[in-house]
Amino acid sequence: MRSASSGPRVLLRRLREVMAEPVSAQERLDKIVVLIAANMVAEVCSTYVLRVDNTLELYATEGLNRDAVHRTVMTAHEGLVGLVASEATPLNLSDARSHPAFSFRPETGEEIYNSFLGVPILRAGNTLGVLVVQNRARRTYVEEEVEALQTTAMVLAEMIASGELAALAQPGLEPAARHTIHQIGAILSDGIALGHVVLHEPRVVITNYIADDVPKEIRRLDMALSKLRADLDHLLERGDVADGEHREVLEAYRMFANDHGWSHRLQEAAATGLTAEAAVERVQSDTRARMLRSTDPYLRDRLHDLEDLGHRLMRQLVGQDHAPSREQLPDNAILIARAMGPAALLDYDRKRLRGLVLEEGTATSHVAIVARALGIPAVGEVPNAVGIADPGDAIIVDGTSGSIYLRPSAEIESAYAERVRFRARRQAQYIALRDKPCVTKDGEPIDLMINAGLVIDLPHLDDTNCSGIGLFRTELQFMIGQNLPRASEQLALYRTVLDAAGDKPVTFRTLDIGGDKALPYMEAAAEENPALGWRAIRLGLDRPGLLRGQIRALLRAGGGRALRIMFPMISEVAEFDQAKAIVERELTYLRQHGHTLPERVDIGTMVEVPSLLYQLDELLSKVDFVSVGSNDLFQFMFAVDRGNSKVSNRFDTLSAPMLRALRDIVVKARAAGRSASLCGEMASQPLGALALIALGYRSLSLSATAHGPVKAMILDLDAQKAEATIMPLLQAPTGSISIRDKLKDFADAEGLPL
Repeated sequence: MRSASSGPRVLLRRLREVMAEPVSAQERLDKIVVLIAANMVAEVCSTYVLRVDNTLELYATEGLNRDAVHRTVMTAHEGLVGLVASEATPLNLSDARSHPAFSFRPETGEEIYNSFLGVPILRAGNTLGVLVVQNRARRTYVEEEVEALQTTAMVLAEMIASGELAALAQPGLEPAARHTIHQIGAILSDGIALGHVVLHEPRVVITNYIADDVPKEIRRLDMALSKLRADLDHLLERGDVADGEHREVLEAYRMFANDHGWSHRLQEAAATGLTAEAAVERVQSDTRARMLRSTDPYLRDRLHDLEDLGHRLMRQLVGQDHAPSREQLPDNAILIARAMGPAALLDYDRKRLRGLVLEEGTATSHVAIVARALGIPAVGEVPNAVGIADPGDAIIVDGTSGSIYLRPSAEIESAYAERVRFRARRQAQYIALRDKPCVTKDGEPIDLMINAGLVIDLPHLDDTNCSGIGLFRTELQFMIGQNLPRASEQLALYRTVLDAAGDKPVTFRTLDIGGDKALPYMEAAAEENPALGWRAIRLGLDRPGLLRGQIRALLRAGGGRALRIMFPMISEVAEFDQAKAIVERELTYLRQHGHTLPERVDIGTMVEVPSLLYQLDELLSKVDFVSVGSNDLFQFMFAVDRGNSKVSNRFDTLSAPMLRALRDIVVKARAAGRSASLCGEMASQPLGALALIALGYRSLSLSATAHGPVKAMILDLDAQKAEATIMPLLQAPTGSISIRDKLKDFADAEGLPL
């Protein structure tokens, strides 16, 4: 590796002394630019800071006209400084004035300087400003000088990010590093939350950026890299899944960990005088800035791999093998993550968790479903959410509009506090409907059930006065533990649920695991298309011991009372026959061993695989009931991965093909004398519930938080009018297959609350 000169190291040591001096922010900045100019033998050194209005303001200079400080302002794309800021890459020119982006600012007096070196001031890949050196002589700055300026910029980034410079700014024109950020993402879970940021994968806090012993820091870095590579090799040699990561992910990590270019950049950064941790942060920030501005989707996807690897390396350096415990959360925690599975969300203390923000995630992903079940407002598809937030930042999550406000102003906080109070008043109005029969305006009774899966969901039975639990997701008990729940634990949960429900029916769905719902203690099979793979009833039939154990616990819990069991992802009638045979076998076993049997066992199935649409007559002759899983049915019908934000919103659940299928199911079930309900997220939207009632559904199961809004709509709905409106729309040829707008028009005309 090329040895760096002692210049940058001397500069960093002197910078540390300046940073420790008890002086004003302006004095500190002025001293820093003088130090840099002297160390680099530059005639000019200037610091530009990005402001909240996306302009760059000259904050300090050595060599230019001092009167231009805080007076010279340019757009973030103007001139050479703007080019460095917008591209987030260094610019090294021997003849600056000949560059097409050169912009002449007479108040600075810079026209006599030819050489120009500008580097972005970066933090977590975000541009906070630009650091520039200039000389009269035409020269190209050598690589060591570029690296020295980049390293110095990193120290400046921490100064800007700390908020120290805010006192120097005009009101409303503060540095962008700590300004309010408003972004709009995808609505995952309704509600509004005000709180403070907690990162799902916390960044290691760097307390010392400047090395005392450079060779020692390089050795620390080399040792951490070797340990990281050895750990990855060990995980792959074991041949199983570690920490829920699939083998191909670990292979990608190993490839990056052994990349000579990456390790060389880390070593070069440390050689400039940074600590090992700061060197990793510097390289990661530079990489993130480049990749975030790339138009190549493959490169942007690889950013996540490199960032995860950087987090692992950083934890190696500070001696943390794993991320900190998730059990101790501050009050009013708002969780921010790149991506997250439902099990990871359930690890957190629900009493302290107020909201969720994801860089990925769609409204029908399982983590979104769990967020809704827990009543946690959530927003997904927020670009670079992890990079723009710092732990402890104030944040507002608006799950009604998909907005997030990071570091909100007092005015925004006040406005949202009022919105929270308004929602509380509206919730009180819903509570006032609690004891009113759920009957449409024209006299059609509707059974409104709730979806549940955890003990904490059970109070919603009384809160909503619903008709029962239309979907109890038994897999959540399996997902929140580190070990397979014992038979006694399953039995205790199911008895608790039935006791809480009393005379109200509960429909237990057997284990729906696989795909993105992996169990931490079960080896996950690598699959090309996990949503179409070994999951739900397929796994249960192939692992009959697992399914039998659950069925036995359910039957014992239901002793002396009515029990409803439902199988997920049935694709053909033969699968239902096999699953039902297991129930019959377990009933025989319990009878022989003297256990009290349920008074009645109703056995049904989810209708969520399109192949069942063409087996309905045979299926309905064998089941006691069916329940439509609209999330998966929609996903499979339109060949849309519901967890993929690029396609998940491409089609509409309120489309003619989907509604025709739903109509066929309920009509055939009614003709066969079987009940048909719907327990997907479609029922949780008042407009979706309106469409379902118009199609003939009289039993809906929805999230508890949606119960009030949907019931309010039902009480004002004329079901016959709705049916008369929707049926012609299903038959009429149209350029757009969605009928959402026409249903909204109907709702508006009828004065229905949506």
